[in-house]
Amino acid sequence: MKNNKLYFFTIIVICCIGSYAQQDVTFTLYNYNMNIINPAYAGAGENLEFTSNYRAQWVGLDGAPETWNFSLSGPMRGKAGLSDKVGLGLSVTNSSVFVLKETDIFVDFSYKLQLKETLDLFLGFKAGGSSVNIDLASIGIDEDPLFSENVSVFNPNVGVGAYLKGERFYVNISAPALLKTRRYEKESGIVTQATDKMQFFMGAGYHFPLNKNVTFTPFFLTRVISEVPFSMDISGTFDLYDKAEIGLNYRLKESISGVVLFKMLDRIKIGYAYDAAVTSISNYRRGNHEVILKVPLFFEKQSQQNQDTNITNIQ
Repeated sequence: MKNNKLYFFTIIVICCIGSYAQQDVTFTLYNYNMNIINPAYAGAGENLEFTSNYRAQWVGLDGAPETWNFSLSGPMRGKAGLSDKVGLGLSVTNSSVFVLKETDIFVDFSYKLQLKETLDLFLGFKAGGSSVNIDLASIGIDEDPLFSENVSVFNPNVGVGAYLKGERFYVNISAPALLKTRRYEKESGIVTQATDKMQFFMGAGYHFPLNKNVTFTPFFLTRVISEVPFSMDISGTFDLYDKAEIGLNYRLKESISGVVLFKMLDRIKIGYAYDAAVTSISNYRRGNHEVILKVPLFFEKQSQQNQDTNITNIQ
């Protein structure tokens, strides 16, 4: 009887893994780490920048989803003979839920087209793959061949994106995974499988200066996946004295989040978000936690400004 219950429970959990796999994780703080969903963003920043993002979902449940992301991206101004219109990025994402572990590694390339003096269009391409491992042996149902062997697959993928950046606004359109890939499948016994479907993102934001010390930025992000409910984030943040940002995020029919981000030494940014579910699942978990760290590695523009200031002072 105990084994039957464990067997039934495992089937349900793996089906949940399938549902989670189809949707993947969407960071609440995506606006500060956008190259995860759009390769064109790799060249949109002012400097080469390191970003680390951690998200813990469904806190309070054993085997709940956890995700780490590390990325490095920025414009390649005069480096290694590359044009100043080129941006490069590298991102590594580690995700785990119950017995499933996945590592995604992607390289981003972007190219800037200057449409006007204060209007740039970035076009991007992403290539890499995902290594998926499912530790079925750890479940402890050795007598069933369906769970006697672990699953390990590698799925290559590519993505594209466009990022329009103006003086006070941006528009984001991307499809970070164009290929349909398979995570898990068994040909005999009970068929349980998870398939990654193509995702399409579209979003925009606008900066409204309320006065010289406060800027309000509303923005949104929509995500469309076949056979998965429509998802949309609606957000708004206040930038206070260019030292801190506070705001709210609402994920349609799913969660509401509080966001805070601090800017230290005029360069380093540390942010935190807490998601509270607005559905019945809130009765079974305490919410999602997310943190982010952004550290610029080079300050070419600032260094050039300092040089210009020094020359002016000498003159």
